[in-house]
Amino acid sequence: MKDYRLSRTLGTALARVILITASILVVFPLLWTFYTSFKTNQEFFNSIWSLPKTLQWDNYVRAFETAKIDQFFFNSLIATSSGLISMLVLTVPPAYAFSRFEFRGKKILFNFILSGMFVSGTFTIIPIFLMMSKMNLLNKPVVLGILYAAGAIPYNLFLLTGFFKGVSVDYEHAASIDGCGYLRTLLHVIVPLSSGGLSIVMIFSFLGYWNEYILAFTLLREEVFYTIPIGMVRLMEIQQFATDWGALFAGLVTVMFPVLLVYIFAQKKLTQGLSIGGLKG
Repeated sequence: MKDYRLSRTLGTALARVILITASILVVFPLLWTFYTSFKTNQEFFNSIWSLPKTLQWDNYVRAFETAKIDQFFFNSLIATSSGLISMLVLTVPPAYAFSRFEFRGKKILFNFILSGMFVSGTFTIIPIFLMMSKMNLLNKPVVLGILYAAGAIPYNLFLLTGFFKGVSVDYEHAASIDGCGYLRTLLHVIVPLSSGGLSIVMIFSFLGYWNEYILAFTLLREEVFYTIPIGMVRLMEIQQFATDWGALFAGLVTVMFPVLLVYIFAQKKLTQGLSIGGLKG
C-alpha cells in the first residue's frame, strides 16, 4: 500500500514538473516578445533578456505609421472574415446532408471529398495561381479567404458531420411536427445544439486563416494588399537594415493580440466542444 502511494505521489510530482516546464516554454517567449516591444534599440543590443528601463510607446506608433501594421491588419481581417463566412456556407449544409440523409453514392461521394485531406496544399499553389491570374482575381483578400475555406472543406466537413450525427434525431422530429423545413431545422435546431463543435471548427479555422502565409504570398502581389504574415516578413527584412527592433516586436505583439483574445473568450466553448467529441458515428 505504501509503495502504491509513493509511486502515485512520484507520478503526480513528475506530471506537475512536466506541465510547469511546458507552460514556461510556451509562456516565456510571449512575455519576452511583449516586454521587448517596449525597449529601445540600445537596450535590445545591450541585453536581449533585460527588462526595459522605461516603456517606449513610440515603438507601437512607428509600427503603425512606418510599417503599415494597421493596413496589414485590415487586410487579414477581411481575408479571415470572408474565409469564416465561406467556411460555414460551404461545409454546414453538406455536413447536415451527409449526417442525416441517405442517397445513392453517398459513401463514395463522402470518401471522395475526404480524400482531399491527403493532398498537400503546396501541390495546388501553382494551379490556383494560374486560375486566379486568368480570372483577374489576384490581390483580392476576399477571394483569398474563399480559397482558404475551399481548401479546408474536407477536414471541416469530416468534423461537422461527426458533430451533427451526435445530435438526437428526436429534436428534428419535433421540429418537423411544428412545421419546420430542412433549412429551418438546420438553422434553429442542429446549429444551436452543435455550437460546441462549430466553435472548435471556427476557432481552428480562424487561427489557420490568420496565420497563413504561402497562399497569401502567392496571390497578393502588391504591398497594399498584404496580410499580416506577409507584412511581418517584409517588416523583418526592412528592420534588418534599419535596426528598429522595438517597432518590429511591437508589430509582433499587435499580430498576436487578436489570437490571444479569441483564445481567452472562446476557451470555455473550445473545452466544451472537445469534451463532446466530434467523431461520433
